[in-house]
Amino acid sequence: MPRILVTGAAGQIGSELVPKLRELHGDAAVLATDLTVPATIESQGPVATLDCTDPRAVREVFQAFRPQRVYHLAALLSAVGERDPQRAWTVNLDGLRMVLEACREHSSSLFTPSSIAAFGPDAPRDPTPQDTLQRPTSIYGVTKVAGELLCDYYHARYGVDTRGVRYPGVVSFAHPPGGGTTDFAVEIYVDAVRHGHYTSFVRADTQLDMMYMDDAVRAAIELMDADPARLRHRNAFNVTAMQVTPESLARSIRRRLPEFRLEVEVDPMRQAIADSWPRRLDDSAAREEWGWQPRYDLDSMTDRMLEGIRTRTTE
Repeated sequence: MPRILVTGAAGQIGSELVPKLRELHGDAAVLATDLTVPATIESQGPVATLDCTDPRAVREVFQAFRPQRVYHLAALLSAVGERDPQRAWTVNLDGLRMVLEACREHSSSLFTPSSIAAFGPDAPRDPTPQDTLQRPTSIYGVTKVAGELLCDYYHARYGVDTRGVRYPGVVSFAHPPGGGTTDFAVEIYVDAVRHGHYTSFVRADTQLDMMYMDDAVRAAIELMDADPARLRHRNAFNVTAMQVTPESLARSIRRRLPEFRLEVEVDPMRQAIADSWPRRLDDSAAREEWGWQPRYDLDSMTDRMLEGIRTRTTE
């Protein structure tokens, strides 16, 4: 079994990726790291505190654990990044560079998530091709494009086995939203269960790609398990499962909660970011090169979200 290191393990994706990796490879094989690690992860297997922008700390963790595979998830998201662009650059790019250097030195393979934010308003939006113009207008998007190129460079220059996907919005009930533009697709379910209504910070007709968390975790694992001989692309594959708007989410929720109400109070910053992103990703390259196939559609995701939030609310 490979030794696996996960950075950003306390984040939205990391908090669900770590348990799945431990289920597949054994608890001791997966080291979960973050600035702080929650007790739920610590109780399952080895953990370490790690600031990925600290080169000494990164070197020490790699030397002690010697991972063969790394899932580098530590990053600041879009809305948080706009409030502090300098910190977003430091965390998202300097942190990635430190981890890439460690992967080069230890011959570790690396998964790094990119995002639909890597595209900008000049890219085709419906559908957005795998290979197209990338001129994002948010600092988060800028760091994601630069990160894709940096990973490509380390693969071409040093032979590091770098791989990644461009995630759409990721929806989960297990972790609170982390300051992203797609947070409305999580918040709407939470408020539907707790309050019976939700006030969206983007227009009701704002369409973005989304994916249920189980599919997001599976995409990362399946890409890292894929035969490298099949991969024409590496950093990063478009992946998606569905296209949603606040209104389509509300319609799906009303199947289960008929009295649910959707209201709108637009946040200009996040609306501008959303308007610059794809309406629909073309993920045919991921399907062809490593067999990507989502399992959840909008209504099945809604059923899981409402059930999961109810359970957590009553615990």
